[in-house]
Amino acid sequence: MTTDALRPVYFLSDSTGITAETLGNTLLTQFPGNNFDRITIPFITTVAQARSVVGIIDAAAETGPAPLVFSTAVSSEIRQTLSACQGIIVDLIGTYVDQLEQALGSHASGEPGRAHGLGNAERYQSRMAAVEYAMEHDDGQSLRALEKAQVILVAPSRCGKTPTTMYLALQHGIFAANFPLVEEDFEREGLPKSLKPFVSKCFGLTTNPLRLSQVRTERRRGSPYASLRQCGFELRSAERLYELHGIPYLNSASVSVEEMAATILQRMNLKH
Repeated sequence: MTTDALRPVYFLSDSTGITAETLGNTLLTQFPGNNFDRITIPFITTVAQARSVVGIIDAAAETGPAPLVFSTAVSSEIRQTLSACQGIIVDLIGTYVDQLEQALGSHASGEPGRAHGLGNAERYQSRMAAVEYAMEHDDGQSLRALEKAQVILVAPSRCGKTPTTMYLALQHGIFAANFPLVEEDFEREGLPKSLKPFVSKCFGLTTNPLRLSQVRTERRRGSPYASLRQCGFELRSAERLYELHGIPYLNSASVSVEEMAATILQRMNLKH
């Protein structure tokens, strides 16, 4: 069943709301025929705030279909308060806490914000260090401490190197560098000299010529750099270089950054 009407969807959290959004939106992708009006309400840390949110949801329910409500609130009091709303509650935490408490023989801490906050200081600092490393080593800007890289993405310009390295750093704490492949590399079918000692850490990206041409046109419309012919030449040359040097690679044309990162982690056997 599909509908053109916007169904209100609330993502509620006592922290940032990232988990509620991620899990909730993942579930909603299974209903492509429906249209949703998404609202995120983070940092619901008191019962009074929860009651205020219930009022907002109830008001929306009075003027249309019952809102869908995805909640990752940890506090049992806040969860209980939110459950009184006139929306359809999907409790992404409470549903499983009881099961885990029984399985582990201990009580949940009830502390909000542990997933994306500073609950694990060591992991947080590791991710921030990885982000700094990715920024310094973006597009081959720095060769300093290149041996610390866990993965080095190589690809022609505008194939998705920067967003992928940043995602690997921020989300997974992976030390990732990236280097552009240029005309000189294609002519001699070799990696940039500075990368030769680290070929085992290299991972290639490619795409399709039309997509690359469209992306480059947004930056340099009408230039040889953005021409379909040039894009096709660079991508064919890059793939030949990857195969020559035994570098695994991935076509990024229709793959999200999240999927690309997961594939790289798996194929490069990286731990995070």
